[in-house]
Amino acid sequence: MPGFSGGAVTRSTLRQQIADALRDEVLAGRLQPGQEFTVKEIADQYGVSATPVREALVDLSAQGLLDADQHRGFRVHAYSVDDFRGMIEARALVTDGMFHALTDGPMAHLQPDAPPVTAALAGVRRRGEEAQRAALAGEVTVLIGYDLRFWRELGSVFGNPYLTDFLHRLRVQTWVCVVQRLRRLPDLRGHLWAAHTDLVDALVSRDTDAARAIVESYDAHALSLVEGLTDGGVGKGPAPGSAQGEPPAPGADTLS
Repeated sequence: MPGFSGGAVTRSTLRQQIADALRDEVLAGRLQPGQEFTVKEIADQYGVSATPVREALVDLSAQGLLDADQHRGFRVHAYSVDDFRGMIEARALVTDGMFHALTDGPMAHLQPDAPPVTAALAGVRRRGEEAQRAALAGEVTVLIGYDLRFWRELGSVFGNPYLTDFLHRLRVQTWVCVVQRLRRLPDLRGHLWAAHTDLVDALVSRDTDAARAIVESYDAHALSLVEGLTDGGVGKGPAPGSAQGEPPAPGADTLS
């Protein structure tokens, strides 16, 4: 079936494996917005029975990645710019709450050099470094994997699994919306956000004002680029600096 790579599955349950495989296809842009398929087509593609496929597709529909049609099967959801604005606003509220917890919430008593905090943030930083390398190279598929892990692990530092899961779901949806448009650019170098470790540094030093500024700049330029690509342009606006603190090239835009 066109659009499916049909890679081997390795996850613990068939239902989860199929859901993960299809989610990866959507995130990679190999399944296009509006593309339709049936339970039977997916079952035949992976050589499995219809039941776990149907369950996986229902799961992805509940996550907002697919639309279900009683008579035609399923299709990849096409996100609008208004959808993206709503996602950006929602995740901004979540991240602002995370930063607030560092200074006035349940994590305010923790010291940045406390062993649990140090170990957790070291892992987040490693993920951020990998994400930065992929972003600077324009390797969006690699970036998505590391970026999602970066934010999931950063959310986990705050000890609230509901917050972590909600933020992860938002970030998957925003990436799907972004990927549906990024394919219009011939070269992604200089367009992908690469300030992950800057954010970690700000949080380690409890500089929540700097952290908020980094995220606000990131969100503003992501929205600018998506709006520009939706209109057929390249989404102009001064991009935030690189992870090394150097100014971006003139006219550059960033997204991640």
